[in-house]
Amino acid sequence: MKKIKTDIHVWHVEMTERKFYEPLDRLYELKKVEVALPELNRFMYATVGAPWNWYMRLEWNWQRWNEYLSKPTIETWVAYQGATPIGYFELDRQPSGSTEIVYFGLIPQFVGKGFGKAFLEDCINTAWLENETRIWLHTCTLDHPNALPNYLGRGFEVFKEEDFEDLIPAEPLKPWPGA
Repeated sequence: MKKIKTDIHVWHVEMTERKFYEPLDRLYELKKVEVALPELNRFMYATVGAPWNWYMRLEWNWQRWNEYLSKPTIETWVAYQGATPIGYFELDRQPSGSTEIVYFGLIPQFVGKGFGKAFLEDCINTAWLENETRIWLHTCTLDHPNALPNYLGRGFEVFKEEDFEDLIPAEPLKPWPGA
């Protein structure tokens, strides 16, 4: 895979006061994945992340995925419309009482269909479930252009910004070769 150097700006955002959102009329069902399934997480990561150049985990093998997902601090939640997955988020519940939203997003066919706000609010509510003192995440210039405004609009505040250069795939990512 050919790679190119790219400048990336990262915003680290946090929420230190519990904000609970009244559940909106959902057009989906949210379910926690109860058993570590590397195949499921790899599928969601590759499919949700393809438009936004989520490339870092694509080279992970099954064992590395399984080791990561088997950590007691990691949770995966999937949203379904009927039997069809529409998006997912991954939480890392750290012992300090801080929860990182590691990944959050919708499958491309469901972006722009009105799911984003409710799904993010469900993610925030879920992150606060364990009496956390802080939830946080990072987003960058490779993410959807509405990502940062959506996070700030839900009550997150920027606590750190940084710039770095990385090698990213030169061609748009696809969930599988030839897609």
